[in-house]
Amino acid sequence: MMTVWGVAVAAGCSDKPAAPAAPPPREVEVVTLAPSAVRDTGEYLGSLQSRQSINVLPQVAGYVRRIHVRPGQKVEEGTPLLEVDARQETAALDSAQAQLSSTEVNLELARRTSARTEALYKEGLASAQELERAQAQVQASEAASRSSAAQVAQRQVQLQYHVVRAPFAGTMGDVLVRVGDFVGATTALTSLAQADVLEVSVAVPSTRARALKPETVLEVLDAEGKVVVTSTLFFVAPQADPRTQLVEVKAAFRNTQGLRPSELVRARLVYSTRNALQLPALAVVRQSGQPFALVLQEKDGKTVVMRKPIQLGALGEMAYVVESGLTEGDRVAVSSLQALRDGMPVKVKSPPETRAAAVGNPGGVATGAIQ
Repeated sequence: MMTVWGVAVAAGCSDKPAAPAAPPPREVEVVTLAPSAVRDTGEYLGSLQSRQSINVLPQVAGYVRRIHVRPGQKVEEGTPLLEVDARQETAALDSAQAQLSSTEVNLELARRTSARTEALYKEGLASAQELERAQAQVQASEAASRSSAAQVAQRQVQLQYHVVRAPFAGTMGDVLVRVGDFVGATTALTSLAQADVLEVSVAVPSTRARALKPETVLEVLDAEGKVVVTSTLFFVAPQADPRTQLVEVKAAFRNTQGLRPSELVRARLVYSTRNALQLPALAVVRQSGQPFALVLQEKDGKTVVMRKPIQLGALGEMAYVVESGLTEGDRVAVSSLQALRDGMPVKVKSPPETRAAAVGNPGGVATGAIQ
């Protein structure tokens, strides 16, 4: 019995368990890298300025009698804005017109007297001295009439100054005076701005301004970073501010977005455009600060992933610019990155071309950083 049991035990110990089957390759999503347009940009804080903007001041002193406009109202050129008390000037104009009427009557009388004297002189009934005196009176009356007419014109012009009118079409600012206030030539009444065409002014570091040209593109962005307005520079300051070492640049655009003068906006300058590879931000693996990409390669008839160190450029909205480490046509894993190891077999989950189109130029966004 002992012998048989020992043989059975020995036979049982000789049976080894079968080796476990290798796990199937992990499915991953990949992108195929291809060069696309990359812009070298800088983002700054810009201020909007109206090409026509003024503070409205009166040309005469007096009390405000009437206000014709309200803040924010759109007005046309020549629209009355405000009236200053003109009763004294009106009385002076009436006096000048009465004086003009008197001189015109005197002129008419002098002319008739001169005509009669000339007729009498021809008949020998008046002396030459009387004729000369009559002719001199006509000339004096004509001079007095011209002087009175000039006084009337002057008073009429002065009276017009009591009505403040809009020098151009635009939008009213806040009205700073009230009816009954006394105003002078230095009293600010209101402001008027034309917002149809605006300028955006940006201060750029002098080192970056060296690359600017008149045709350089400037983009105005909204709070979400979307482009609201695109224009080109028309002005680059010939010298830098000695205190800040910043160079002012300007671009003009037609305001169709409801922007307002003196508003602060995000502005982006496009310094240059080049072709480069772009890698989705989610495809970047970092170790001790060094970025890596998991690149698919063929090895022993299998598709495996290999970790490659890369050098990245600026970050856009969805992708980094690849400066070195990858080449055109490389397939890079973009999913399950934490579970992948060097040499691990993988299976492509979707065709590379499906995502390559989306990554080749992710939204056409710029890759510049805020300066």
